[in-house]
Amino acid sequence: MDTALPRADAAVEAQLKLWLTIFAGHVRAVDYAAARPMWHPGVLAFGTHRDVMAGLETAIATQWDNVWPKTAEFAFDLAGTQVLASPDRAMAVVVAPWTSAGFHPDGSRFDRPGRATMVFDRSGHPSLAGGWRCVHSHLSLNRGVPQASHGARPVKGR
Repeated sequence: MDTALPRADAAVEAQLKLWLTIFAGHVRAVDYAAARPMWHPGVLAFGTHRDVMAGLETAIATQWDNVWPKTAEFAFDLAGTQVLASPDRAMAVVVAPWTSAGFHPDGSRFDRPGRATMVFDRSGHPSLAGGWRCVHSHLSLNRGVPQASHGARPVKGR
């Protein structure tokens, strides 16, 4: 019995780590407009603030709006990221820890770490990190991390 996971080759891993880096920059900038092309319009997602939701607009209104403007310093831990891929390299899964900063009501900062599982297919624009686009995401906080953050950064682009 083969117990090895279907690890992505170096090229796919590099493309998806680039995707994560670009996306994290959009989160830090609170730039929804720049992040939109990276996501399938019908994405299925869930996270800290919402159970399963369908569609990018729903994800933006119920997840992104509740997190991006209220937090800071979002980044994926690329060293801790693992990438799996189908043999034909048409779909991939990323399992990645991430970090961010949250804010208490008094404005004081707290560490806000979490983890993500994201599913990708190559339905995106070919110039965007190898054409990868997210079709499913689950980003959630680690246990014991306060769910509410009280930052108030402006949204750069919708």
